[in-house]
Order: sequence, then C-alpha cells, then structure tokens
Amino acid sequence: MDAQTDIAALAEKLRRGDRRALARAITLVESAREDHREQALALLDTLGSDRQALRIGLSGTPGVGKSTFIESFGLMLTGMGKRVAVLAVDPSSARSGGSILGDKTRMEQLARDPNAFIRPSPSQTQLGGVARRSREAVSLCEAGGFDIVLIETVGVGQSETVVAQMADLFVLLLAPAGGDELQGVKRGIMEMADLILVNKADGALKAQATRTCADYAGALRLLRKRPQDPEGFPKALTVSALETDGLDEAWDAMQELSAWRKEVGIWAETRAGQARYWFGEEVHQGLLDMLRNDPQTATRMKTAEADVIAGHIGPSAAAQTVLAGLKARE
Repeated sequence: MDAQTDIAALAEKLRRGDRRALARAITLVESAREDHREQALALLDTLGSDRQALRIGLSGTPGVGKSTFIESFGLMLTGMGKRVAVLAVDPSSARSGGSILGDKTRMEQLARDPNAFIRPSPSQTQLGGVARRSREAVSLCEAGGFDIVLIETVGVGQSETVVAQMADLFVLLLAPAGGDELQGVKRGIMEMADLILVNKADGALKAQATRTCADYAGALRLLRKRPQDPEGFPKALTVSALETDGLDEAWDAMQELSAWRKEVGIWAETRAGQARYWFGEEVHQGLLDMLRNDPQTATRMKTAEADVIAGHIGPSAAAQTVLAGLKARE
C-alpha cells in the first residue's frame, strides 16, 4: 500500500471520529522526520478546514489545579453531549525530550470518557507554553469532529501568550491569594485573557477566592477596553473544580463571548490573523532548519562559537560574522 493510500485511509478514519486514527495523526505531525513531515502536510491538505471547533486556550499558575479543572469541565461538557479534545502540553525532560508530568494520568475519569480525547505532548524547546505542532494537532481534532478543543499550556508567564495565537478564547486560571499574587501575574497575559477563573472557591478558601476574584475584576476594569470584547468582558469568575461549582457559569460566559465575536465578524478576523502569524512562524523555523542543515554555515557557526567561548569575540559580533558570510554567498 503506497503512502498516499495510507494517508487517504487515515483521513477517512479520522473524519469518522476514530480516536486511534487521531492519535496516529498527531504522532505523524509531531514527528521531526522529513518523510513524516511530507505525509503530515498531505494529511492536513486532504482533511481541509471545513470543520471548526471552539478552541479554548488555558493557562494558569503552578498548583492552581489546571488538570482538576479540565477534568471537571470536560466531564460537564461531555455530559451535555459535546465531544471534547484536550491537548495538554507538558514540560520536557532535558535528557529524553519526553513529557515530564503526563497529564493523562491525572485525568483518569475524563480519559475513560468515550466522548473525550486527551493527548499529552512534550513542549520540547518551544517557547510560548505550547508544542510546535500544537496548532496542527488542533486542526486534526477539528477534523475528527470534536466540538471543543482545550489547549493547556505548560505554565503561566509572558511566553504563554502564544497560545492565544491558536485559540478562540483564552482562559487564565488562578488560585485564591493576596495582593502579592495579583502583582506577580504579568500584565501581558492579563491583557490577553478573555476570562479569569479563580479556582478552589470551596471550603475555607471560598471567602478568600471571592475577594481575589473582586481584586482581579477591579484590575481588569483598569485595562483599556479591547475592540474584540462586548460589554462586561473580559470578566473574572470564581469556580471550584473539586465541587464542580461555577463551571456552568464559566461555560455560559465562554458561549456568550464566542457567539458575540461570530456575530460581529471578529471570530473570522482573529482566525485569519492567526493563520498569518503561523505562516510567518513556519517560514522563520524553516529558515533556521535550513541554516542548521547547511554544512558551510554549520562550520562557520562552530568556529564562531569556539571564538565566543574563548573570549576572542563577543556574541553579537560573532553572529554578524556568520550572517555576513551568508550574505556574501547570495
């Protein structure tokens, strides 16, 4: 059976909602092998982009309960008859490059749900809290007929905002805390969040969670109103993933915001902007790969690197020398 027939068969299985086919397809797009990359592009081209899901990016501080929230939220959605895919991007091992945390083991109930699909992926060296091929994995989930795709990032920080370039909604999950915590959350990620959810609003922490939510609501009001937001957004809400309290209100807010953006044309405009962003990223990464694989450039870089280490030349000057050599070859 030739490769093209294999791709056609894989695409057909994936469109029918076969979860094993989806897992195989994501493995294919994540592969660094050149022949696999060609097959992955052929698969994506075969599938097209006629199916669309609600893409929800989710970030949060360490220990905030992202996995617990995703499991509770995902089970609520599947209980409504929705098909939910979770792309959980884990920190990578410096030795093997593999995933360290393994979110799938922490979402056992959701992992067993026939209407859910969970895929942990190592972030490897990719900045932005998401794996390099997460965007393509999202497209595969959409082609597989999933209604909602949750993209969980590695953690919280300025670099995590890259997930906003592949999501329709960006949700920031935070824990009950005092003013120091509010100062510790970077302004950049606050400005990009569509919804802030203060988790663990239960038991002894409930009152503190309510106060924290009010603090964030006040902070959001100080930010400049964005053209992509209707009245009342972005907003802060309290939730308890453990007791499943507030999840329906959070889902209502997500639906309200996405419906408004579709109605006024911002949804399509945002997706077009994201496509432009990822086109630039692919060209950028492709050029870097070409340089790394070019023998002459590799030799120049190795020599320049040795000079930098020895202290004979500064990093910036060494980089200019390598780039000058490339210009001379044009």
